[in-house]
Amino acid sequence: MSKPVVLITGATAGIGEATAELFARNGYRLILTGRRQERLEALKNKLKTDVLTLCFDVRNRNEVEENLGSLPEGWKEVDILINNAGLAAGLSGIQNGDIDDWERMIDTNLKGLLYVTRTIVPGMIERKKGGHIINVSSIAGKEVYPNGNVYCASKHGVDALSKAMRIDLVSYGIKVTNIAPGMAETEFSIVRFGGDTEKAEKVYSGLTPLYAEDIADVIYFAVTRPPHVTLNDIIIMPTAQASAAIVNRK
Repeated sequence: MSKPVVLITGATAGIGEATAELFARNGYRLILTGRRQERLEALKNKLKTDVLTLCFDVRNRNEVEENLGSLPEGWKEVDILINNAGLAAGLSGIQNGDIDDWERMIDTNLKGLLYVTRTIVPGMIERKKGGHIINVSSIAGKEVYPNGNVYCASKHGVDALSKAMRIDLVSYGIKVTNIAPGMAETEFSIVRFGGDTEKAEKVYSGLTPLYAEDIADVIYFAVTRPPHVTLNDIIIMPTAQASAAIVNRK
């Protein structure tokens, strides 16, 4: 019996890449999506499992539907959907916010997740074999912090959608898990600060943050629970972080 098919969005870096590597080591078949073709191919070549790569932007509804709505034979039955694609752009007060940054976050973190989910879930329902949706949110989906306004709002939306999906899909035996990491050192801060690596590094100075592999471990744990067990909501923090804004730096 072949392993389930796992679809991971935003697989070209960070949590998505680490999750792909962990599932590959355990023999799962992977559909990996991202915006950077060269990274997708490099990851595919590194993984020792069956991999299908699809290069598109989750913000583009047409691209989502074209790519995920017409999967090739052998890949149509997505058993596990990991909605990982997401980002933060900018860090400023609401009165100074860059509207382009706002739209980028809302379009990726919320609309992209919805486009992908809406395309994949009907197949799960039709097959009547259950399924599992993992939504990668953030501690920013549980709390707000200074200058985090729109990013926090988008991740609060992911948190709410995870709860709503669980209600809507429970009668079909489909599991939904919300993953809410705290400070995780990935490309997150580099993207937020427009490629300023020095500024990004200061975010994690004086503490040991989470790493992408830590989140991947938790995602894999959630997915591998027995059929009668669903982990609805998981908050993961570095030991040095007590809340979104309270951190113990040495």
